[in-house]
Amino acid sequence: MDLVSAATEVRARAYAPYSRFQVGAALLGASGAVHVGCNVENAAYPEGTCAEAGAIAAMIAAGETRIAAVAVIADSPRPVPPCGGCRQKLAEFADPDTPVTLATMAGARLETTVGALLPGAFRPDDMPDT
Repeated sequence: MDLVSAATEVRARAYAPYSRFQVGAALLGASGAVHVGCNVENAAYPEGTCAEAGAIAAMIAAGETRIAAVAVIADSPRPVPPCGGCRQKLAEFADPDTPVTLATMAGARLETTVGALLPGAFRPDDMPDT
């Protein structure tokens, strides 16, 4: 299954009763495994979990720490990029040249990279050893 298909499948399970904006994300781990996540809202809206953060949590829970590729899909007029917080989360586990596919339910796609989404990202190696 390709990443956009995996993201599309999990998007259908998003819990978005407040925004009604369902998002799905799929990550390809370094092992070749696919990890998925969808947005999950709650009554303290907008305090919820983004699809990308859910997919990262699933990847970590599965014992992986490196992202090889990313796909995000939403039912929007244009491919929607991850929010700023999710861009930083992706940068934690991916290289700047890691490919990212942003897609819409209508079939539009935009190919980019983690580095293009968050140039100059703060990375773990920016912190001094403690």
